[in-house]
Amino acid sequence: MAGRRKKQAAPQVDLNTTFYRELFRFYRENRGSIRSHYRGLTRELLDYNDPDRPRPGQFLRRPQFEALEIHVFLKEYLKLRPVHDIFADWYKRRKGFEKRGDVLGMDGQYVLENSPMFNEAAYAAVFKRMKAARQDYANYIFALTMGVGKTLLMATCIFYDFVLARKFPDDPLYCHNALIFAPDKTVLQSLREIESFDFARVLPPKHANWLQANLKLQYLDEAGATLNVLNNSDYNLVISNTQKILLKRKKKSPSRAEQLFLATGETKTADARSVYDDISDLYGFDSPEDEADLTINQRFLKLRNLPQLGIFVDEAHHAFGDVLKTDLLDPKKETSLRFTINTLARGIKRLGSSMVACCNFTGTPYVKNELLPEVVYSYSLKDAINNGYLKTLRLHKFANTRDREFVRAVVDDFLERFDGRALEGMLPKLVFFSPSIEDATKNLRPILEEELNRRDIPVSQLLVNVGDPKITSNDDIRAFNNLDSAASEKRFLILVNKGKEGWNCRSLCGVAMFRQPRSKIFVLQASMRCLRSIGDQQEEGQVYLTAENAEILNDELQQNFRLTTDDLLPPERATTRYEVRVLKKKRISLTRVRHLYDCREKEPAAPVRFDLEHWDVARYRILHTEEKMLLQPGARRTQETPTDISYIKEQRTWSAYTLVAEIARYLCASPLKIEGLLRQSEEGLDALVARVNEFNELLYDEIIPRLFDALYEVTNYDKQEHVEVELVHDPAGGFFEIHGDPHKTQLFREWQADARKNALAGKSFHLDTYCFDSLPEQDFFLNVIRQDDIREVYFTGMLTHGQTDFHLNYIDPDTHGVRNYYPDFLILTKGGEWLVVEVKAKNMMDDRDVLAKQAFAETMLKASRIKYHMIPHTEAARWEDNPKPHPDFLVI
Repeated sequence: MAGRRKKQAAPQVDLNTTFYRELFRFYRENRGSIRSHYRGLTRELLDYNDPDRPRPGQFLRRPQFEALEIHVFLKEYLKLRPVHDIFADWYKRRKGFEKRGDVLGMDGQYVLENSPMFNEAAYAAVFKRMKAARQDYANYIFALTMGVGKTLLMATCIFYDFVLARKFPDDPLYCHNALIFAPDKTVLQSLREIESFDFARVLPPKHANWLQANLKLQYLDEAGATLNVLNNSDYNLVISNTQKILLKRKKKSPSRAEQLFLATGETKTADARSVYDDISDLYGFDSPEDEADLTINQRFLKLRNLPQLGIFVDEAHHAFGDVLKTDLLDPKKETSLRFTINTLARGIKRLGSSMVACCNFTGTPYVKNELLPEVVYSYSLKDAINNGYLKTLRLHKFANTRDREFVRAVVDDFLERFDGRALEGMLPKLVFFSPSIEDATKNLRPILEEELNRRDIPVSQLLVNVGDPKITSNDDIRAFNNLDSAASEKRFLILVNKGKEGWNCRSLCGVAMFRQPRSKIFVLQASMRCLRSIGDQQEEGQVYLTAENAEILNDELQQNFRLTTDDLLPPERATTRYEVRVLKKKRISLTRVRHLYDCREKEPAAPVRFDLEHWDVARYRILHTEEKMLLQPGARRTQETPTDISYIKEQRTWSAYTLVAEIARYLCASPLKIEGLLRQSEEGLDALVARVNEFNELLYDEIIPRLFDALYEVTNYDKQEHVEVELVHDPAGGFFEIHGDPHKTQLFREWQADARKNALAGKSFHLDTYCFDSLPEQDFFLNVIRQDDIREVYFTGMLTHGQTDFHLNYIDPDTHGVRNYYPDFLILTKGGEWLVVEVKAKNMMDDRDVLAKQAFAETMLKASRIKYHMIPHTEAARWEDNPKPHPDFLVI
């Protein structure tokens, strides 16, 4: 009897952890149609930072840009909906998610709906959890691991908001002011890089210059610092430690002196009670009598008067305290920072404005192995290491060692790896973390100094920073702040309580910890300090731990990243580095057609005639028509005369001076000349002003075009240029370095070694290596090269960074900018006809960008008598230019 069939394992899916991945996948697969909903200025800013459209000085890394894309997606496509509403709309394929495809499980398999893991019950449970964490404002969590660049990502998001707010001041989606909360002073200091940041790295120069002139940046890093901002002003960026603005209940009544000198100066009103009226039933303690019972400082009161405020929380997992899971899931509890933000939002609302959103930036979407419920984007620690944004990690575990033996073993290994090396001109550094000042000074320091003396290493290369001015001098602090400089001679560090977020030292290459710290999370935080990338090559960070601390590290990785130390080991690369050399210097003749316009200035021979009486203004009128309906059978409708109610339109009132100035600005002409033309026109300047004040649209639809025709003569013509273009330039170092998948790569030397392939190899390979982007591209190549009527076939799609002149220009449908397009294949038939072929995923054939490339390619290549074909990937393995019966495909 046949045995029972084993059930196929169901794809692993957890809506809780899948949603933010699916949200980004939905955006990526529908990027073209989604961006069509964006403002033109937004598309300009995104294209300026797009890593796929490289420009000199490109700054944002891919995870930063992806997070920026989601930030914009949430604003301009989803209109800042709450996460639980977005989740519901995504699940039910509505309100913009109609094109949502099937869900991918954690193992990459598609998941059928109504499966045990993806059904209404699972949806309802996750929806309930998300809704329980909702706020009165849009609240989103961006989880990007350390070293990816959260600080400057936050700054870029704020800059985008400010630039858009300037252009569209009445749109509630954009922040006019921003507040960045930092969890502690260390992180606050790291945020100072915004102060010296060159805005032109992420903004086009014209917007960067404007922002540089108008941004008002203020750090609140000193106790008692006053927030100096004007009420109801715009473009303020305030960066503060949470404790500088945090609201707290007073623990005791103020003294008479405190009442005299620390009073807020505000008059109590009945409305002041509304803060606690809203939340009194959510707390288990007695509510204060009114808002005066809160420690409200001047900074908080000032922030309430900033309109359209957006809040950005750095290292957001600090904001929720140690009981984060309870704080997020129990609606009866709020943490101090969340309470402050909520109260701030209500205060702004009472003053007639609103808080735009709260964007929380954290290093992980998990806390205590629990997913935060409002995560919209995540870039993991493992991805950052695998993609070279961080150093790789090597973990050293020591068992049964004493202090002296541990220090000796660590120093020996570190020097063996890094002695004599410099990274970007800086000395590699090793830090020993100690749990207490006493252990650092009385135990660890003497042992480490002795080990340095044994190796004839000057003790001056050791720096001790324990936070006690009796031990750590101002010179030590200065040296600590300058560790990442070529002038620093320090190589060995002893630190106490300096391993948390915010301390960035790229030249730190080793971390050692012998004693178990008081906080287990400190083991994770300290171990990650040595992973920040440095140099052109990916370095390896060394982490030296006792067996007990290594076990703690593994547990904390699991709880905070759902990873283990094994997951962070250097990965096996899926791609191989190839040195690609030129075999054939191939050229092709192209006819490039330029559509040119010649604009010549002319002097009007007679006064300009605007023909004002024949202007069609009917399309500008607002008509109100009432229609009386008689409900008797057979009764005819009676229609009332339409009433012109155009007076309700919001119109700008132009004067003669402002009208002349606007026209001169628009035409780049002298205002005096424009004024003369308008006054000498048949209608006269006053008549034109009166008509434009009746219908503002006439200025741009009638007056400016007619003046342009009177002042300029425009002729258009086509110019053909016959050029010889090289398929490949000579590489500077003798070869190009390309990374490719071995399963999608064809090597010329392997074709030469195979008798069947060698006969065909001469038809192709202008390069000795073809690294295809996809299997359908490779299938197409293997299909075409064996066809008898094909004389030559060259893969041209892998050279996209200036290595070839064979590219076509097209106009991007989103930005209207000119782009370069590099087709996949160039083919010559035995009949002497050239073909250009693009292999494209079938689901992308209708993409606006793809269609634009196709339209321009067909037009431009037609002048060169070259046919253009765009074929879906499903046809790649069997495509032919002239279909006819032929033998079975050649097996290669």
